[in-house]
Amino acid sequence: MRNFIKLFFVFLLTNSFLFAASKELSKTEFKNFESLELLKRNDIKVLKAYDIGSLYSLQIEVKGKTDEIFLSKDKSYLISGLVIDTKTGNQISIPTDISILKGKEAFFYGKGKEEFYLFTDPECTFCKKFESYLPQIEDKVKLNVFFYPLDFHENAKDLSLYILSKKSTKEKIDAMYEFNVGDDLSKIKNQKYSKDELAKLESKLNEHLSLAQTLNIQSTPSLFDALGNSVIWVDLLESYGVEVELR
Repeated sequence: MRNFIKLFFVFLLTNSFLFAASKELSKTEFKNFESLELLKRNDIKVLKAYDIGSLYSLQIEVKGKTDEIFLSKDKSYLISGLVIDTKTGNQISIPTDISILKGKEAFFYGKGKEEFYLFTDPECTFCKKFESYLPQIEDKVKLNVFFYPLDFHENAKDLSLYILSKKSTKEKIDAMYEFNVGDDLSKIKNQKYSKDELAKLESKLNEHLSLAQTLNIQSTPSLFDALGNSVIWVDLLESYGVEVELR
């Protein structure tokens, strides 16, 4: 698609805004977008559209895959790439539909009022770094925790199954903190499950993997707020006054 859409790697908006304040268009309002010659010629379907002030933000489907592009208000230009809010420095993107996540989390972490959805990998260095700071904000946030073990992390699946196997929320949280990247994992590798238990655990983990793929999650940790906006974990911590050391 990048071969036929004009590329803007970074497009700085002249009018600052917060995406959460943008207006979602009805299907009737954006139906005519599909009649644009470029979209029509390439059989691109518009799934959602938002009026974000200076532009329209479009969630599209092309060749069975979803993507996000931007359309100028005069409908003369399609923009593929990053759009940055000049006031906040945040990338503008369509909120993720997190309704599919309701009730499917592995467990909750924290008892705060501000709710988030976290996809984590137990063998991911940055996931472990983020999680190391969570006790400092557990009274302020409520995290819905999902597992997304990445293929190139050799022990991530086994670690995920181990945490999921614990019965109570407290036991799951304790298990999440039990191992660090590089630790001896012989206990995990030698963990025994009954046939039925293993089938249930793998089913739950596969559900999380499927949800992550549906949401087009590419890396971990991936964090969303209650509106489905992507949140950078460092920014979340710093918003609560936590000083983050990335080294």
